[in-house]
Amino acid sequence: MIASLLGLVLVLFQFVLIARVIVDWIEVLGSGRGGAALDTARRITHGITEPVVAPVRRLVQPVRMGNVGLDLSVLIVFVLVLVARLVVVPLIPF
Repeated sequence: MIASLLGLVLVLFQFVLIARVIVDWIEVLGSGRGGAALDTARRITHGITEPVVAPVRRLVQPVRMGNVGLDLSVLIVFVLVLVARLVVVPLIPF
């Protein structure tokens, strides 16, 4: 029961991470012209994920590609959550 609940929470968190990436890219590619709906989506996705992503961002510096810095913290968190789902959750006794 606990393993199932933890697995569900981790899957939902992964979906929110994906939504965060999509919202961020829409904002970047749309030059910030997303309106109120995009602002609300950004507040929700960042509000849920930022407490986990921020510590990783402090540890991992952005990858520099010319004048652009690529923040890999969301990707790292996504992979860590995936590993937790695949490795840790099955180890939890029922």
